[in-house]
Amino acid sequence: MMHKPMHNSIDNSADKPAQHVLETPRERLLAQIKEDKGLPTLGAAISKVVEITSSGEDSVAELAHFVLSDIGLTQKILRLSNTIHYRTAASVPVTTISRAIFLLGFNAVKTSATAMLLVDCFKDKKQAQSVRRELVHALCASIMARELSQLSKFSDTEEVAVAALFKNIGRVLVASFEHPLYMQIQRQQALDAGMADVAVKTLFGCSYERFGEAVLQEWKIPETIIQALAPLPGGELKKTEHRSDWLKQVASFSDALADMLASSDQQFLAKTMSQRCEPLLKRYGKALELGQSQLEQILLRVEKETRELANSMDLAMPLVSFGDAAIEASIETPDADPLSEFLLQSFDSDQVQEVSRYPSGKPTNARDLLLAGVQDVTQMLASDQSKLSDLILLVLETLYSSMGFRFATACLRDVQNARYMSRVSIGDRYAELQKEFIFPAQAEDTIFHLAMNNNADLMISDATVPKIQNMLPLWHKKLLPDTRSFIVLPLVVQQKPLGFFYADRIVTADEGVPPDETALIKTLKSQLVAAMVRR
Repeated sequence: MMHKPMHNSIDNSADKPAQHVLETPRERLLAQIKEDKGLPTLGAAISKVVEITSSGEDSVAELAHFVLSDIGLTQKILRLSNTIHYRTAASVPVTTISRAIFLLGFNAVKTSATAMLLVDCFKDKKQAQSVRRELVHALCASIMARELSQLSKFSDTEEVAVAALFKNIGRVLVASFEHPLYMQIQRQQALDAGMADVAVKTLFGCSYERFGEAVLQEWKIPETIIQALAPLPGGELKKTEHRSDWLKQVASFSDALADMLASSDQQFLAKTMSQRCEPLLKRYGKALELGQSQLEQILLRVEKETRELANSMDLAMPLVSFGDAAIEASIETPDADPLSEFLLQSFDSDQVQEVSRYPSGKPTNARDLLLAGVQDVTQMLASDQSKLSDLILLVLETLYSSMGFRFATACLRDVQNARYMSRVSIGDRYAELQKEFIFPAQAEDTIFHLAMNNNADLMISDATVPKIQNMLPLWHKKLLPDTRSFIVLPLVVQQKPLGFFYADRIVTADEGVPPDETALIKTLKSQLVAAMVRR
């Protein structure tokens, strides 16, 4: 895909001499954005998330790998997964990204990860209040767009949530890098709301939307996302048969709705929710087939989820007044459940957060993390939506995070080619190591064949001892020469080896694996073997 240079998108001064001095606010801001070392990285990261699609069995693993590669992002997704909106009082805490994707949904995690990357880049600016207000606006618009996408007849509509997230990226950037100018524009708009666009163009040099489009092109965001941010014609909109036009309509409506919810105008707030929504429904209602009652119910869900997402990112979100007492009364609260005091108690999410680690890297609360993983697998097994590939990834990630391994893989037998090969991997250099983690299925006196032939779970705390070294195959010594401790968990059904789990560290594990942790590890493996037999 070709992308136009950013300065050509909004700056007609490309042909001016090199000594041209940057004088306009637009030019100064462009220069600052190009000089900021974090923004190109942000653009690349966001582009990567956007590229991950829900088609194919590898998409969940690909998204999980991306999230796990960023410790901060991992913590935020897990924190979001454990909020009241996604987890009832009776459910177990979510401790793995695989489970989070299963619980929240692939697209929800994808757009949440995109939002979190955006927030992390901008929320700590000096002018925090303005920036955070714009970021909450972006979150709200994105969640609204995702709600509307579920009502659409179009397929693969998850792009619209990302488009809505970026609808106000121009305002976010100006608030972050040119805050005095941002405040000046805000004051002008407050004086005359009808001249809002004119104020931006006069003081900044172009519209927020055009500037945002230029930056997204610089970040190489997919063109379908950028095109969805284009302005719409005025007046009442008609229903469209074209997906690209629908994307524009939903992104624009979601952005306008976020503006409405964030309004602090007292005259506007004095109106009922029906009165506030009337102009938006008049413009977008027919096009999106949306009625007043339906919109109000969606608004309740959007406000609740936006608050949860904002809280998970430490963004302060003001209370939203819905105006109608009947609507306010319908907002569910945790205390509204009459059975809450009688529910069986389980681990609180705070109990399974890692507090400390052994010198090997193993968390000291490994037992709690393993137990949470067993409960995650149990819940996934009870769902008709779970896939065997997702279960394998969940078990693998549970072992990886609970025991503090540096690399973990699930190896399965390739009957046609008479070999074992890595199918799913996580950890350091996982993609590179997975390609080479292959060996013949013919019986040999290696630790892997012996473990599978005897269906023996091996937990090696010190791989440097001569006895272990003599049983390690040459390919393993070449591929992972720095291995100092590892486990091998065979997957055997009716005395037929199907494969095994392998995970290692680059340090010895002198603390060992106590019986309670061993029992939970064996339970995880048994759960997966049972699923493999059934499917």
